[in-house]
Amino acid sequence: MPTVLIVGATRGLGASLAKQYVSQGARVFATGRSKNVPESTKDITYIPHIDVAKEDAGERLAKHMGSVGLDTVIVTAGYFGTESFDEPSWEKEVKMYTTSAIGPVFIVRALVKAGLLKEGSKVILVSSESGSITLRHESEGGGNYGHHASKAAENMVGKLLSLDLKEKGVAVGIVHPGFMRTEMTKGVGFDKFWDDGGAVTPDEAAESLIKFIDTFDMENTGEYWAPRGPRDIGTAQAVLGKDLSTPLQLPW
Repeated sequence: MPTVLIVGATRGLGASLAKQYVSQGARVFATGRSKNVPESTKDITYIPHIDVAKEDAGERLAKHMGSVGLDTVIVTAGYFGTESFDEPSWEKEVKMYTTSAIGPVFIVRALVKAGLLKEGSKVILVSSESGSITLRHESEGGGNYGHHASKAAENMVGKLLSLDLKEKGVAVGIVHPGFMRTEMTKGVGFDKFWDDGGAVTPDEAAESLIKFIDTFDMENTGEYWAPRGPRDIGTAQAVLGKDLSTPLQLPW
């Protein structure tokens, strides 16, 4: 029975991942940012008060896990605050960078130092195609500095972690799970793009991601992928050309 830790699992993609891993017979640990997490079941252990934007989140999580070895760790926690050139937000940007690019370092480090990740373990950082500098295109314009740049920083964090953990045999992947119909995208007004942008449900994105993780190993450590391919990446063909593969390795 594989053991899976999902950091950020009370809604959206994280909740769908937890549900689907359980259906496949995995033992699942799922974190929430606040004290208000679902009640644990025989299949899922919910861990409250793990806010990746807080410095002590990694140590708190490792302490809670005790000596439980982990086969897969998926960091899905995220925050999206919209901005424009005329109305940037210092507070939102700090929160986005902290959540996406600083917190994961401390989470993964704490788990490694506690001996919970072993040779053969996998760490997956859920990023976004918006973190690809290459895929940014004039047709999409600027703005949303904190979101896009924090995801680019998260991609770099994933690459650096892959180098630090290579000798330990821990594979690190960075993924764009797909454009999803979630409360997060709706909350920033992106629901108006759901239909034209090919947005999928969290359940659909989770299914594709789990299949991808199943085959992901040290051969691919440090790489950046879109498990669902180019279908929801609006600039993919303009930048990368036609006849693109699924899954699709993304450019930085």
